[in-house]
Amino acid sequence: MDSENKKETGANISELAARAEAFLFSEGEPLPARRLKQFLECTDAELDLALQELAHRREGSGISLVRAPNEIGLAVSPLCALQIRKEQEKELEREIGDAGLEVLAILLYRGPSTRSQIDYIRGVNTSSTLRTLLSHGLAERAGNPEDAREYIYSPTAELLAHLGAADIRDLPDYAAIAPELAAFEKLEGMRESQE
Repeated sequence: MDSENKKETGANISELAARAEAFLFSEGEPLPARRLKQFLECTDAELDLALQELAHRREGSGISLVRAPNEIGLAVSPLCALQIRKEQEKELEREIGDAGLEVLAILLYRGPSTRSQIDYIRGVNTSSTLRTLLSHGLAERAGNPEDAREYIYSPTAELLAHLGAADIRDLPDYAAIAPELAAFEKLEGMRESQE
């Protein structure tokens, strides 16, 4: 292989490594190796070289490449894992407080909501409250199919079980509160459009 071909192959592997990192980051969870190979449209050998390159790039950083026999993912590096774990434990020790109860009520009675919808109803920023609810397993988030830049938050089955409700409609006064909340949002939306 002449030096021109070596340079081209190195550039291709470097580009594959960058694309692999982007796919792994955007997924937010480990990917099956075969699926990553399909995304990258490469061979097994090219994928292996790209992952070696990516692992080398991540050395000494806060993020590591993790390779299981059939899955590949990004994770907190061992260098930072202890500090991250301590912070997560602190978060779990925090009580959800009144703000958390208000956000849970919105999620339970309004239904799946974006952070901006929750902020609008409460009148304050709820980012840290949502983080606390997520860490306690009381709320979950998923991508918003209408806007990829934001998440939709929902109550978890664990929360419903804790409340003794088999279904969200079994919550106290659900039939009265849910329509009142919808009417409030509609009225406030109309007021804003008139201003």
